[in-house]
Amino acid sequence: MAAFLLGAVLLIVQPQIVPSRPAINSNAETSSQSVQRELLKKTSQKNDFKENIHSNGSCQQLPQTIIIGVRKGGTRALLEMLSLHPDIAAAESEVHFFDWEDHYRNGLQWYINQMPFSYPHQITVEKTPAYFTSPKVPERVYNMNQSMRLLLILRDPSERVLSDYTQVFYNHMQKHKPYPSIEQFLIKNGELNVDYKAINRSLYYIHMQNWLKYFPLDHIHIVDGDKLIKDPFPEIEKVERFLKLSPQINASNFYFNKTKGFYCLRDSGRERCLHESKGRAHPQVDTRLLEKLQEHFHEPNKKFFELVGRTFDWH
Repeated sequence: MAAFLLGAVLLIVQPQIVPSRPAINSNAETSSQSVQRELLKKTSQKNDFKENIHSNGSCQQLPQTIIIGVRKGGTRALLEMLSLHPDIAAAESEVHFFDWEDHYRNGLQWYINQMPFSYPHQITVEKTPAYFTSPKVPERVYNMNQSMRLLLILRDPSERVLSDYTQVFYNHMQKHKPYPSIEQFLIKNGELNVDYKAINRSLYYIHMQNWLKYFPLDHIHIVDGDKLIKDPFPEIEKVERFLKLSPQINASNFYFNKTKGFYCLRDSGRERCLHESKGRAHPQVDTRLLEKLQEHFHEPNKKFFELVGRTFDWH
């Protein structure tokens, strides 16, 4: 009954969205039922949905594509590059609708209000890297739109751990707050601290298994974040094909900025680079500790490769 009500509501807002539920364990179903009921209540009232239509014919709509992660994998770069395409309308900030309870309880109308104005021919995209590692998000996204096209950008797990630490470190430095060295996080009682959150976020196969309970693999396009940094155009071409976009982005849209050390964008003669917070140098880590970290990810990486049917050039 709940799936029927939600389907009826979403058909009003966006005809291509047809929610339903997969055949899953009853215990898994109850995990978000109470919140889902509240969501249904908010979205089942006619007056709850207001079409925010601009005079130029554009309007706000639910996203048809979500960049679900991974944190420090290159999600911002991917979104900026994808925004070069004229048929893409991207939400500027991370919405955190599906993983933050306060936001999720606001209902789908609130979610729509966070989206950019787009034309009928455009695909609306939002990105929130925390979605990938949040256990409750896949089911919630599925309940909204089982046909959702998902983008996941990944990089070498060890490098992602270092980048994760680097971001938090600089955030503390900007606030003039002390922050422990990375060794203090990586080592516990003389061994690798496998409970360190940054390490758990890099166990991709665990989180991917959760998403594959709800979405088939052909609905999840994995972008190679390491290749995107070194040579962005081929990776963006693959994304265009996955989203069934006309090939509009080309090699001339990218140029290597020697000062920054990474690729920047060129759009209609205008050049722009990612924020200075991107591409920061990672902390120096003892070689033996780095090898221990890479060794820890060896088996999880193999499981991930088997799960998705492809390999990546990771240590």
